[in-house]
Amino acid sequence: MAQGRARAALQAGRPPLQSPGRPPVNRREERQRFWRLIAEGLQSEAAAVACGVSMPLGPRWFREGGGMPPISLDPPSGRYLSFAEREEIAILRAQKCGVREIARSLGRAPSTISRELRRNAATRGGRLDYRASVAQWHADRQARRPKRCKLAINDRLQQYVQDRLAGHVTSADGSTVPGPQTRWIGRRHGRRQDRRWATSWSPEQIANRLPIDFPEDDTMRISHEAIYQALYIQGRGALRRELTACLRTGRALRVPRARTRRRGKNFVTEEVLISQRPAEVADRAVPGHWEGDLIIGLNRSAIGTLVERTTRYTMLLHLPPMDGHGDGPRAKNGPALAGHGAQAVRDAIASTIITLPEHLRRSLTWDQGSEMAQHAQLRIDTGLEIYFADPHSPWQRGTNENTNGLLRQYFPKGTDLSRHAQSDLDAIAATLNARPRKSLGWRTPAEDFNDHLNSLLSSSVATTP
Repeated sequence: MAQGRARAALQAGRPPLQSPGRPPVNRREERQRFWRLIAEGLQSEAAAVACGVSMPLGPRWFREGGGMPPISLDPPSGRYLSFAEREEIAILRAQKCGVREIARSLGRAPSTISRELRRNAATRGGRLDYRASVAQWHADRQARRPKRCKLAINDRLQQYVQDRLAGHVTSADGSTVPGPQTRWIGRRHGRRQDRRWATSWSPEQIANRLPIDFPEDDTMRISHEAIYQALYIQGRGALRRELTACLRTGRALRVPRARTRRRGKNFVTEEVLISQRPAEVADRAVPGHWEGDLIIGLNRSAIGTLVERTTRYTMLLHLPPMDGHGDGPRAKNGPALAGHGAQAVRDAIASTIITLPEHLRRSLTWDQGSEMAQHAQLRIDTGLEIYFADPHSPWQRGTNENTNGLLRQYFPKGTDLSRHAQSDLDAIAATLNARPRKSLGWRTPAEDFNDHLNSLLSSSVATTP
């Protein structure tokens, strides 16, 4: 019977009505709550469970909306009946209560209750039975306002936006330069892969250029947010989703800001952030506080760098590839074999820093790279206090960053760093440590470091009975 009604609706040119599904699914209130939780930073699956719907439904809503809420998140007006009120109406109706009695119970006008019972009744069995879930489905369906977006009704504006967003790249003589062949797969482009060549104006550039190109035509106006909605939200019918490949980020889905703020490594806690580092580290008065990082080269090769903040003394870590690297396909969720995984970096730092006296290994500041995931064990092995700089804040490790710039003279980007032995790294480190520094009054890091080391040794000898 349902298939017959759907076929008749299609023949009449009307879209068939979708089933309301399970009562709490796909209600406007549930969708609004889902998108509010997404804006707070929850993952799609967790937001779906919190809304009381099935877990797979959350990612489906997120994909259909392109990461953007396709409905208004404003709370419903008290002018309209809520789902809770419709449930109350269904209970009182089943108890044979009259229209005026139901209206008095809900504080509504009798005409509102009468109209609700007539318009939103369930008619599948040929009778006007009232069920709250079906009534809510009818109300949500009738409340839709299928207003077409501006880009869908203005062909001239749509063509302008599309040409600036996805137009062809042309040479000086006007011929089209096709660029590399790419395929849109509905996901963000992968690392180090070809991107589609296009004009690639940003939506903000397009929106702000329109008044300049069409100063007298008010119909040629659109906001950049409307362009993003036309790109990401399915069903707008204006711009194809695959045109997101022409955006600078190439994202197929928009990412809520709350999610990006919560990104980080789970091994970094409040206790090890740089804000908890002692003040003596910042003023460089006491030696023994180090900064560390990795220099990455070709084929995932790497060299570790350790720089002492007070003397600028540098030590380099040899990180050769581990056994099995490059011999076959990489095992999913397997250990990092490139030589700069958490275990390899921990062992290299421990074997190098443990050769120093205890007074010269007080703390180590690193960025929030995954290679320091085993920092707790490193603290136990060496006695170093480990601190992590804030994300995207290289100036908090300025000594190390400047030293890495000097090391690039010997280890340029794009070269294989695994070919250098530990003896080569020691020679380069000694070369840097023998160079005079302006910050040290034109003394060398080796001279300052040895002076501190000798003073520590002499003081320890003097205190020995």
